[in-house]
Amino acid sequence: MATTVGDFLVERLYQWGVRRIYGYPGDGINGVFGALSRAREKIRFIQVRHEEMAAFMASAEAKFGGGLGVCIATSGPGASHLITGLYDARLDHMPVLAIAGQQARTAMGGHYQQEVDLVSMLKDVAGAFVQQASAPEQVRHLVDRAIRTALGERRVTAIVLPNDLQEMDYSEPPHAHGTLHSGIGYSRPRKLPYDEDLQRAAEVLNAGSKVAILVGAGALGASDEVIQVAERLGAGVAKALLGKAALPDELPWVTGSIGLLGTEPSYKLMSECDTLLMIGSGFPYSEFLPREGQARGVQIDLKADMLGLRYPMEVNLEGDAAETLRALLPLLLEKEDRRWRADIEEWRGDWEKKLERRALASAKPINPQRVVFELSPRLPERAVVTCDSGSCANWFARDLKIRRGMMCSLSGGLASMGAAVPYAIAAKFVHPERAVVALVGDGAMQMNNMAELITVAKYWREWRDPRWICCVFNNEDLNQVSWEQRVMAGDPKFEASQDIPDVPYHRFAESIGLRGIYVDREDLVAAAWEEALAADRPVLIEFKTDPDVPPLPPHITLEQAGKFAGTLLWGDPNQAGIIAQTAKQVLGSVLPGRHRDG
Repeated sequence: MATTVGDFLVERLYQWGVRRIYGYPGDGINGVFGALSRAREKIRFIQVRHEEMAAFMASAEAKFGGGLGVCIATSGPGASHLITGLYDARLDHMPVLAIAGQQARTAMGGHYQQEVDLVSMLKDVAGAFVQQASAPEQVRHLVDRAIRTALGERRVTAIVLPNDLQEMDYSEPPHAHGTLHSGIGYSRPRKLPYDEDLQRAAEVLNAGSKVAILVGAGALGASDEVIQVAERLGAGVAKALLGKAALPDELPWVTGSIGLLGTEPSYKLMSECDTLLMIGSGFPYSEFLPREGQARGVQIDLKADMLGLRYPMEVNLEGDAAETLRALLPLLLEKEDRRWRADIEEWRGDWEKKLERRALASAKPINPQRVVFELSPRLPERAVVTCDSGSCANWFARDLKIRRGMMCSLSGGLASMGAAVPYAIAAKFVHPERAVVALVGDGAMQMNNMAELITVAKYWREWRDPRWICCVFNNEDLNQVSWEQRVMAGDPKFEASQDIPDVPYHRFAESIGLRGIYVDREDLVAAAWEEALAADRPVLIEFKTDPDVPPLPPHITLEQAGKFAGTLLWGDPNQAGIIAQTAKQVLGSVLPGRHRDG
């Protein structure tokens, strides 16, 4: 049998190390699917329920597997559905290749069914490399360049294949003018700044008496190096959400998350430091970093376009985090005065007590903080935790304690709803021996995550460890937006936009062969987690949580307090509940008549 272009594509992907492709079929990509079938699972095709989920899974494959994520879709709507998940990969700097079908070359330009200018459509999200093939001999270098670019630049790339081309006999490019003869293979280089730049950075860090470190996703492979530098400098370390797994939370000078979803000790760390070392982070909210001129700054990042972008750094070091820190460490002096470190550890200790009080405060029916507070000590070793966007991300950021060897992630730069379940599915394919937990709001479940439970039902029996848990916070409210309306805009909750139907998520899980658990009592939260972690199949736990528990920022400004007071003055449909719960959480510090810039 002759080798088709589709056959060549599949074999070339295999040679590049691709072993899984996430996607959904359609006639625009049938030639490639036929080749996948003939290849007899050399590359495993994972069938999702929607192409957007396939792109999220490809992004998560790159995050949790450390290599290339690949997704595939048909022409027209199939390709357009990939866009959101691809933007998630792009904004979090993940190497992902999208393969999209297209109508026949002879039909192009004729307003044909499902004819969309895919190269133009994908140009922004896959701008590093997006090309449509026009001849069999061209496919070889398109595949090679797309993958090498994705891996080397940590970007999204895309290849568009007309359906008639996929079925054609493949032929290698001739040794002739106008042809290319590409090859496979890529090795990431060792990337280090020059010695003189490292020396300049060391001088800044050695001169500081109150050093703060902020780590992001770029520090995930540099845990030991960050610890050594922090110990030598007597520094505290705050974590951007994508860097949550970079350091274990058991270290008393790790202050936790930063930003709107962050902690009070992280806020104090940035407010009072005189030196900032930022490692592998694109954390966007400058109001949570030191005031300009307050601190001298050093930044380490692989990408030059992220250097000096969030804070005017004195020294910018382009390089791999672990390599750069190893080279920097011998130049750093041991801080003899440890009073700054003692302050940080005291802040952290006080915050842990406050977190526990907040989590154990009663609510109607369940305090959502308690859900994650009870999960945290029960997480198995090397567990993987994914989280969706929404108020559940607050509890993920603050109440979940990461131990060494664990992994966790969410949609960072895009902050898209609907990523947690596809992330968790991909995590289980990458690490089938690990327990995986997804934290999801009911809004995201209704948007697109319920359908992907069907994907779990289809594949879970092949997973070495069946522990896969979806935790749903059912509060019948698009809760994060409701609180943003109250605190940021001063508007009462708009019920028409915020109220969502009460759905029996646990029963849906049971109807497709998974385990369902429903919890509406706070004294049963811990036992529910233990039951789920001991189950012989994937579990959906539905916690009936209180929407009136406020996801408070680490610092409440006078403006925010004033707008919140204005919300209550105008009258909020949940007014009695939010007054009671806010009082429990902050002892009335933001209630009308008791404002303070705390």
